[in-house]
Amino acid sequence: MRELSYSGTVARDLRALPKAHLHLHFTGSMNAHTLSDLATEAGVQLPETLREAVAADALRLPANERGWFRFQRMYDAARAVVRSEAAMRRLVHEAARADADEGSRRLEIQVDPTSYAPFVGGITPALEIVTDAAREASAITGVEIGVIVASSRTRHPLDARTLARLAVRHAGDGPGEVIGFGLSNDERRGTTSEFGPAFRIAARAGLLLAPHGGELLGPDHVAEVVAHLHPDRLGHGVRAAEDPALLDRIVADGIGLEVCPASNVSLGVFSTAEQVPLRRLLTAGANIALGADDPLLFGSRLLAQYETARHVHGLTDAELAELARGSIRASRASQTSRTAMLADVDAWLAA
Repeated sequence: MRELSYSGTVARDLRALPKAHLHLHFTGSMNAHTLSDLATEAGVQLPETLREAVAADALRLPANERGWFRFQRMYDAARAVVRSEAAMRRLVHEAARADADEGSRRLEIQVDPTSYAPFVGGITPALEIVTDAAREASAITGVEIGVIVASSRTRHPLDARTLARLAVRHAGDGPGEVIGFGLSNDERRGTTSEFGPAFRIAARAGLLLAPHGGELLGPDHVAEVVAHLHPDRLGHGVRAAEDPALLDRIVADGIGLEVCPASNVSLGVFSTAEQVPLRRLLTAGANIALGADDPLLFGSRLLAQYETARHVHGLTDAELAELARGSIRASRASQTSRTAMLADVDAWLAA
């Protein structure tokens, strides 16, 4: 299927463009129907603010601590309905099917097992449920799934070390195995350097390092994350565009950027999608992987991010193909899988 591009010419189907999805959170991957189902099963009354945000399909919050507090309250309320192994498995399978429907060949999903541990017997069973479900979903959908264990800035750095060791014990390159370690939640919380030991544990085991940075806070924070956590990829990183020298360093160091336009606008980092500095980052040579972040609250999945790149930022099909290549190159897919996916991107562009 083809559609009219921003210029009025016939454009290639973005759904058919092979791509990798590298920034998706476990709870945030949930769809509205599943949220309602699980709330009913768990006997949980969803807050009106959460129901309204999901129904509106486009959350809008200010980029300050009050805005983040409101977002986190809604996210916590959604997470509170995931109270069983069956619910956790459902989320993984549905995320994989959604990605498959949108042309994603590779999904690297982030999960903090601490959040689900009370319902399934601890952090180890919680992670093993996710990895096992990811293996199953990979086989069923054809989407390769890797798991990133994400620690939280809101908890003690020693907790991050515990999670890093857990991630190392489940590390591997096969479908469903742990391929990376991250750090998420409010960038204004915690001291970045204190999470360095956890990242060194993960690095010694060869895990991908993918902390969040440079969305709520500016380039100084990005520089801090780069200096102390030595990332392979930055979750978001868009604020690096405000410092050309820093951006040049990120490009030179080969640090990938997981850019999530919808969440940037929903969290008030930018007022409109046009203000997201996607083209500026691309012009600087950044290796970018578009991501959906938390589609439950931000209202759009992976395909919509590519549609924004086309219709809002005016990217040509050749540029969109290069975006998809960037996501594949930044992934932890095997060389064999990367080669196959990149060849399919070339075929999409040649069609």
